[in-house]
Amino acid sequence: MSAKHEALNIKEKSRTLTAEALAGIESNLIRGAVGAFAEADLDDLPAPVRRYLGSAISSGIPLARTARIRMRGHIKIGRWLPFRANEVLTPHLGFVWAARAAGLISGSDHYAQGRGEMNWKLAGVLRVIHAEGPDVSRSAAERAAAEAVWVPTALLPRFDVEWTADDETHVSARYRVEGKPVHVHYRLTQDGHLRSVVFDRWGDPDNTGTFRTYPFGGEFTSHAAFDGVTVPDSGRLGWYYGTNRWNEGEFFRYQITDLELITGLSS
Repeated sequence: MSAKHEALNIKEKSRTLTAEALAGIESNLIRGAVGAFAEADLDDLPAPVRRYLGSAISSGIPLARTARIRMRGHIKIGRWLPFRANEVLTPHLGFVWAARAAGLISGSDHYAQGRGEMNWKLAGVLRVIHAEGPDVSRSAAERAAAEAVWVPTALLPRFDVEWTADDETHVSARYRVEGKPVHVHYRLTQDGHLRSVVFDRWGDPDNTGTFRTYPFGGEFTSHAAFDGVTVPDSGRLGWYYGTNRWNEGEFFRYQITDLELITGLSS
């Protein structure tokens, strides 16, 4: 997602990631599947959580921890621009998101091994943004948590995810991304599909120079099945979700066009 509208402190640096370096980060993030999904994986969970995970994960599929995702949509960088992107996502470890917007701006955001970083160029030549540091890293880790809904197998209790339910349509998950604790809240439809997500995310959406937590989230507008999982394949995300500033905070509208679970077995 756009560095400006992730609202992270922007610092110009003398280096940018090469394609080879980015591929190396992706490779280090990938984890294989561990076992296969069974009804026992849902034992002792609250009924609304069982409905969600049971509808999102097909019986018997490998329990993937990583997915490769392709998406397109529109991102707000001053104005709404079309984008296409590829992502490698391992929710408990991080992600690499590489995109091109309006055919002119290209680059990547990533979080891996406890570090977040963003690198973007105009026309492949002029550096627009390089951002890193503790604030960037914390916000990027929390972004990985929000995107975990695209790898629902990684949200099972066996991966140290603690679920609670407030009622039949409001559930919450607590877990860690590279040791950083996250607490994410979901609203469900009556049949168990995800309707919205919201959580407190570290950032500076008003570009004040001071970071703190702000509401971040959005609405999921459709669901589709890929590789044995059913995920929210389109939606709207941004800052200030659930407040009267949501209209100005929204900056990302996406449509997943392909999602492949990484299922090769590994430790």
